[in-house]
Amino acid sequence: MKQAHILYSGMVQGVGFRFTAERFASRINLTGWVRNLSNGQVEILVEGSEEDIEQFCRDVEGHFTGYIHNKNIQLSPAEGKYKNFSITPSNSYE
Repeated sequence: MKQAHILYSGMVQGVGFRFTAERFASRINLTGWVRNLSNGQVEILVEGSEEDIEQFCRDVEGHFTGYIHNKNIQLSPAEGKYKNFSITPSNSYE
């Protein structure tokens, strides 16, 4: 199991990005969270198999073609502390 910390930038706020990410992650049983950052990015922390995380990224990026301008992803071993995937409050201190 892997954990992916993903930052998407571009026109990714105000377009249903978090709700769509939650739907895609839940559909393939990934756990973690998504939130807006005050700098205009969307931050995602997701855990699951590497194949499922790759599918999640393809789904999100395919749905938001033209909106995403940059993606930064870091993989590490999963912590296993998340039970589901949720939208968390925005972090106004980033």
